Amino acid sequence: MRDVLDRLLAWWEAGESVAVGTVVATFQSAPRPPGAVMLVGPGLEAVGSVSGGCVEGAVYQLGEEILESGDPVLQRYGVSDESAFAVGLTCGGILDVFVEKVDRTSFPELGEVATDIAEGRPVAVATVVAHPDPARLGKRLIVRPGGHDGSIGSERADDAIVDDSRGLLANGRTETLEYGPDGQRRGEGMRVFVSSYAPVPRLLVFGAIDFAAAVARLGAFLGYRVTVCDARAVFATASRFPSADDVIVDWPHRYLAGEAAAGRIDDRTVICVLTHDPKFDVPLLEVALRLPQVAYIGAMGSRRTHDDRLKRLREAGLSADEVARLASPIGLDLGARTPEETAVSIAAEIIAQRWGGAGQRLSSAAGPIHH
Repeated sequence: MRDVLDRLLAWWEAGESVAVGTVVATFQSAPRPPGAVMLVGPGLEAVGSVSGGCVEGAVYQLGEEILESGDPVLQRYGVSDESAFAVGLTCGGILDVFVEKVDRTSFPELGEVATDIAEGRPVAVATVVAHPDPARLGKRLIVRPGGHDGSIGSERADDAIVDDSRGLLANGRTETLEYGPDGQRRGEGMRVFVSSYAPVPRLLVFGAIDFAAAVARLGAFLGYRVTVCDARAVFATASRFPSADDVIVDWPHRYLAGEAAAGRIDDRTVICVLTHDPKFDVPLLEVALRLPQVAYIGAMGSRRTHDDRLKRLREAGLSADEVARLASPIGLDLGARTPEETAVSIAAEIIAQRWGGAGQRLSSAAGPIHH
């Protein structure tokens, strides 16, 4: 919902009603992940996407109907027969889309949720998308690490949903949970979509070089909060890295250790070491490779630099398992030459590691496109 939140909030603040279609579950090769949102505004404007173009027309039509009726609907779209082309989902996937009417009455907490998201405070929205009792559809809980607001009408169900939502929020995960009608953990009949809004994941780029500027641009494009850090003040300037959210002048290993001690490094954090200078990167990697949680650690350099780096890390006392966490030389083999091409190869490796991709050409592979 982050992509459309500004438009949704503007209509909500103006007292308007908006139909909100949210992908709550996907199967097979679905084009968009759970949490993708499309809005049908008060003037019947379409904002956002639930399928990259496949079923937008059908969801738009359903949104129009729900703006009139006010009754939420969970609709499945998929290729199952010759009528599939009526909604255009020809990719072979299946989407469950929950479409509801959102306004100040149905979602009074939206303003507070938007503030939490904007200020980087973790918050989850748990919405009932299926239930034997139609009156429970669309009921929601707002879950934060230290408390929650709202109720779905059952204390037992509230307790189960809050507990499970906090677990998802801690890991930045968005998914649909299933319970019995009254929150029984081993039952079925009630489905609850939990949309987690954890702080934006971080990309830490060490080394204020031209390659770092390209990596920062691509990292910002991919949705990371980008920090560039270098000990040399003459190079680490905001004017050289306009795409970075933060440009830090400090010794890289000292900065990373401080961020870890402050709890600002998690299992979504990406670390790119582009200094390829042992006096900077070896102390930095000693800290990075010993972090308990991190998504990716990559270091730039030639094969000779890589071999020398590994030798120095082993001499510094790092174990084989710790050294094995390092992606070096950084990036996938794309034949990259320019800083921009190299940034693409680094981003490709980060994406492949995140989702379990093999990094090979899709045209030469078989099986699902989306891992």
